[in-house]
Amino acid sequence: MGGAGILGGVDSTFLDLNLLRTFLAVYRSGSFTGAGRLLGLSQPTVTTQMRTLERQAGRELFERLPRGVVPTAVADELAARIAAPLDALAAVAGPDPAAGGPADPVHLAGPAELLCTRALPALAPLVAEGVRLRVATGLTDPLLDELRAGHHDLVIATSRPRGRTLSAVPLADEEFVLVAAPVWARRVKERLAVDGPAVLHSVPLVTYAEDLPIARRYWRHTFGRRLSCPAAMTVPDLRGVLAAVAAGAGFTVLPRYLCLDQLASGALVPLHEPEDPPINTGFLVQRPGPAENPDVPRVRDLLLRAARSW
Repeated sequence: MGGAGILGGVDSTFLDLNLLRTFLAVYRSGSFTGAGRLLGLSQPTVTTQMRTLERQAGRELFERLPRGVVPTAVADELAARIAAPLDALAAVAGPDPAAGGPADPVHLAGPAELLCTRALPALAPLVAEGVRLRVATGLTDPLLDELRAGHHDLVIATSRPRGRTLSAVPLADEEFVLVAAPVWARRVKERLAVDGPAVLHSVPLVTYAEDLPIARRYWRHTFGRRLSCPAAMTVPDLRGVLAAVAAGAGFTVLPRYLCLDQLASGALVPLHEPEDPPINTGFLVQRPGPAENPDVPRVRDLLLRAARSW
């Protein structure tokens, strides 16, 4: 990590290694509190160390916000210089997996539906081998904030995280399909093909959120217009949406993987089958650098292999 000039003329060769480790944790977590949690330090200790580093540098490294911090251009440059060497050092100095004793649980988070129908069945062999999992569900943005703060090891995200503080690799594509039970399909499917999506305004819309994110995206991508009908039912779990629609509650837009069995059995009918259906890419996200828990890469690698068949 030799060389000078990156920190207002301060030679980073002579900066305290602990300060650099703390700096990198703040940079990646987006907050002093999150960095403290990752490093096992108190928030005041992290604050003091960053003030010391900024005083040595003669430059501000982070803009303090009401919630968290934003790195300055100087911090971006410093992180680019020190991240790889510090990660390599952490890998050498990390715990020896051959030392014995059970590894800590792997904390995995993501959408409840994808976790329960795809990820957890794929990870069952690792659990049988002794890997411990702690699973949390939720929406992507809050889960990514919690990942930065050290609450999770891996997050399955429905969008690629912005910025450099997290590492993301594509996991799988999900295709969306417009569906209803046969009783509704008989009434509107042919009319939909002729008259367009306005015919669905008389059919109850079932969705998982009041702002209709999946349905709105489908309308915009497929029909080239804005969805204007409100939700008749909202259920904060797509499996509940699936059950309600299969029982005849109305129509919805679902990931195809979630309703394959119902489509095959005829319990659900696709109302519209465009040549170019909307597709969303999911990502497997973690904090950069080597994982201290040797089971984290085992879970990550198995998920990536399993996702090839999803």
